[in-house]
Amino acid sequence: QVQLVESGGGLVQAGGSLRLSCAASGGTFSSYRSMGWFRQASGKEREFVAAISGSLGTTYYADSVRGRFTISRDNAKNMMWLQINSLKPEDTAVYYCNTNPPRTPWGQGTQVTVSS
Repeated sequence: QVQLVESGGGLVQAGGSLRLSCAASGGTFSSYRSMGWFRQASGKEREFVAAISGSLGTTYYADSVRGRFTISRDNAKNMMWLQINSLKPEDTAVYYCNTNPPRTPWGQGTQVTVSS
């Protein structure tokens, strides 16, 4: 079964940028038609952030991040990324990658903290 490992989070000031990475092992991204990023803020439920289809690379975004976040993937490298710009304090959360909809075990996520 595929295992997903997220990285790239950190502490940034509002307006800053980060690039999150998702690496897959034990499987291949190309076998998943849609992959996505999700996030969970403290005390809140996990929510959808962005998704990308496997073939055409069609992207989908939550309204709260559209225009600021960009999702991309490279099936040959078994990698997916989330470029996050113009960060806001409300973007503070643990970010996870998974299939879309989520069907694989959740990884440990990567913490993004945005200071005002």
